[in-house]
Amino acid sequence: MKLISWNVDSLNAALTSESARALLSRDVFATLAEHAPDVLAIQETKLSDKGPTRKHLEALESYFPQYELAWVSSVEPARKGYAGTLFLYKKGLNPVVTYPKIQAPTTMDAEGRMITLEFEHCFVTQVYTPNASDGLKRLGDRQIWDALYATYLAELDAIKPVLATGDFNVAHTEIDLANPKSNRRSPGFTDEERQGFTNLLAKGFTDTFRHLHGDVTGAYTWWAQRSRTSKINNTGWRIDYWLVSDRVADKVTASEMIDSGTRQDHTPILLEIAL
Repeated sequence: MKLISWNVDSLNAALTSESARALLSRDVFATLAEHAPDVLAIQETKLSDKGPTRKHLEALESYFPQYELAWVSSVEPARKGYAGTLFLYKKGLNPVVTYPKIQAPTTMDAEGRMITLEFEHCFVTQVYTPNASDGLKRLGDRQIWDALYATYLAELDAIKPVLATGDFNVAHTEIDLANPKSNRRSPGFTDEERQGFTNLLAKGFTDTFRHLHGDVTGAYTWWAQRSRTSKINNTGWRIDYWLVSDRVADKVTASEMIDSGTRQDHTPILLEIAL
């Protein structure tokens, strides 16, 4: 299987805007189409509660003409046009699609953060993990989310192997961001969030990038848009992951970032596995 995950930061903007950034986003979509993945996971769609419009569907069809689609958006009482996730998968795969609720605090379960595909030999699940927010206002709720999500993955893993991806909104170790010392209490690099990710892995999951590449440095998946030179200077963070059940980690043949050119924010990540 070849699988790709990408936090697009607004599917509508990427597919319909004519801004310079949108054109860069469409270049990324063209690159992903060339990869022809079996499954493409997309986070932070920011679509309405009605999901993709006809214009969105036509645009996606132009890149991925032989794919089915599953989506979930943020709905009341959560904010509209916020978060949201979407899967594209090749026709004929016919997974069972579910939209998990994990009894998360506040409105997190209503924010469209998770979709799971069940195949014959594995689960493929994606997540857009809640950000701890400015001032760490949501850190306590985030810690609860992390524990509930880890339990959910472990429950899947008890049934069959799991391939879990998405924007986990945490740089796990100091080599997963360019400036660890100055970000000690920044959202995404608090001790609490890092420990939450450690606890998740301890339930039987492997960070496939580190599994294949070891302690390589300077490898990131996100560069802040607010800094015009963040990507040029590679002052990034690795916060997007492909995790797999420990028992299938030796079947992973590739786990890497896909070049998104000069476009800042997230870059797509690739997983190839021989299940």
